[in-house]
Amino acid sequence: MSLAKTVNLLFYFYYLLLIIRTFLTWVPDIDWYSQPYKFVSNIVDPYLNIFRGIIPPIGMLDISPIIAFIVLNILQGFVVGFLSVMGAF
Repeated sequence: MSLAKTVNLLFYFYYLLLIIRTFLTWVPDIDWYSQPYKFVSNIVDPYLNIFRGIIPPIGMLDISPIIAFIVLNILQGFVVGFLSVMGAF
């Protein structure tokens, strides 16, 4: 497997973790300090916290995951595109 495909796959798995984390916030009784929730939270929250610091929640609505998905998609395009041009695909 080439480097570009591997990096693209890592982005895909991070998208999945981000989706799982976003959906889990809708469940009110989750203990974020128990596994597997702690693992997902430890991996995704540092990235989400960047956007939470810039865009505060609007009432009960946190739009930071939407911005995080958009930025991650743009970043994926640049990184995988660069690796493809460099011949790693």
